[in-house]
Amino acid sequence: MPCSTTPLKAGFMPIAALALIAGAPAIARPTPAVARAAPAAGASPILGEWELDRTRMPDGFGAGPARVTFTFADAGAGQWRTTVAITAPDGSVRRVTSTYRRDGKAVQAEGDTTDADSAAFSAPAPNVLVMSLAKDKHPTSVRVYTIAPDGKEMTESAAAVDDDGAPYVRTFHFKRIR
Repeated sequence: MPCSTTPLKAGFMPIAALALIAGAPAIARPTPAVARAAPAAGASPILGEWELDRTRMPDGFGAGPARVTFTFADAGAGQWRTTVAITAPDGSVRRVTSTYRRDGKAVQAEGDTTDADSAAFSAPAPNVLVMSLAKDKHPTSVRVYTIAPDGKEMTESAAAVDDDGAPYVRTFHFKRIR
């Protein structure tokens, strides 16, 4: 899932792969009715599809990818499935998927594992998901996803260290698509 051996410095990689270069076109927007859809009653507010709000990127981050979506789905039997799709400015798409229990145990990622090949997940609160990422058995970053009380926005706090070993945290904002 997201990360990089040079976490986030090489690019935004919220789950598996956002080190994509500048020149990105505007993000296609869903219809307002779809963008405002809330999760089903009784379902976790995390479940659904989320799109990166490129208008609110961290200062100094750069242009980043053309589009990033996260899909959190109930996979049954107490498991969730998270798929991240990162669209480059040239239109190519990288996808990575993990199926897991929110018990803090590592699982292998499937798909594009360029930046992370395993992840562990925990849900300390109904509106919070914590993801720890690794590549080749080395930690790369920790991501904390928090859903706003109205269920329309997800915030990703991405913590890692830069090439000089200095820790940092960057915040990314996502809007609910469905």
